[in-house]
Amino acid sequence: MEKNQDQEFLCLDESSVEAVRQQMPDEDDLYDLAELYKVFGDSTRIKILYVLFGAELCVYDIARLLGMTQSAVSHQLRILKNNKLVKFRREGKTVFYGLDDDHVRSILKLGMEHLGD
Repeated sequence: MEKNQDQEFLCLDESSVEAVRQQMPDEDDLYDLAELYKVFGDSTRIKILYVLFGAELCVYDIARLLGMTQSAVSHQLRILKNNKLVKFRREGKTVFYGLDDDHVRSILKLGMEHLGD
């Protein structure tokens, strides 16, 4: 059935709409979530996260694996660290990076599953 453009749409289930409205996170939380997903919008950062999915590594090793400069990797790691996606530890003068927690691992894994790989 074709609908006239002037025809109004009615809400048929007011209780469902209200239930969803009450479960919606507040605007600040939704903004923060959108900002987090922006971090995942860069393929270089995704590559770094996938490298760290396999092992805890220093900047030199990450740069060598990805064919990047240490400076470029350090810049991306800073962004990932600021967004609580990677953590680091010092061993003498060397800093090792790894995924911050299992949530990051799950996000990557679910994303790949969603893509069908």
